[in-house]
Amino acid sequence: MQLTGDYHTHTVFSHGKGTIYDNVKAAFDTGLKEIGITDHGFSHPAFGLRARKIPVMRELCTKAEKDLGVKTYLGIESNIIGLDGATDLTEKRYDEFDLFLAGFHKFVLFHPTAFFKLFTPNMFTAYLKKDKPSLSLVKTNTKTFINVIKTRPVDAITHLNFYCFTDVVEVAKAAADYGTYIELNAKKVHMTDEELYKVAKTDARFIISSDAHSAARVGEISLIEKTLERVDIDKSRIDNIDGRIPKFRFTEFKGAAGR
Repeated sequence: MQLTGDYHTHTVFSHGKGTIYDNVKAAFDTGLKEIGITDHGFSHPAFGLRARKIPVMRELCTKAEKDLGVKTYLGIESNIIGLDGATDLTEKRYDEFDLFLAGFHKFVLFHPTAFFKLFTPNMFTAYLKKDKPSLSLVKTNTKTFINVIKTRPVDAITHLNFYCFTDVVEVAKAAADYGTYIELNAKKVHMTDEELYKVAKTDARFIISSDAHSAARVGEISLIEKTLERVDIDKSRIDNIDGRIPKFRFTEFKGAAGR
């Protein structure tokens, strides 16, 4: 299994340790054809992107692609901040990015209702290390993720069930319906083998991502390779391996909108 593109990597513009060029060079060195520079969204007060830096990032992506021959996408790992599916990438900034990933993160600036109904109970559950969250919380989380997929042209949901437990099957069904990928995150396990097995029984499609926070981890997917030895997923449904290039929803949305 050979990774074609790694579409979830971070740099010094948010929570990463390397430069954009470092990440693209690492992609080149590991034989990748494409890479996404997807730093954390604007609502993270400590590690989020700053809007004034976007033009500089675009220039650096263009230069790295020209120098190294690796297709380089300027993207964002946007934060989910509202129960209605709101993220901190709003439509007015769509033209500034090539990739639109979305995930749940701790300690971001949530909408007030989401702070009390999403962030607070999920942190309470996580840090008290309960065996399982309440059914009502799972229902709220699941509905939130489905709203994200329905209302935003998101390319992929990142690290599903990271501090925000959902009915992964229902989220995967929505992702399949709207053309959003479920990410197989190679940084850390977030879904159990049983959950991933259930997701694999839906029509959802997948991308594998390193979620690299340093250039040394760009293209590193050994954790997922081990997972796939235990959980049988048809490799033809993973769209960024063995020469395949994903069909990104965000690109199609912007094309249809004449952007």
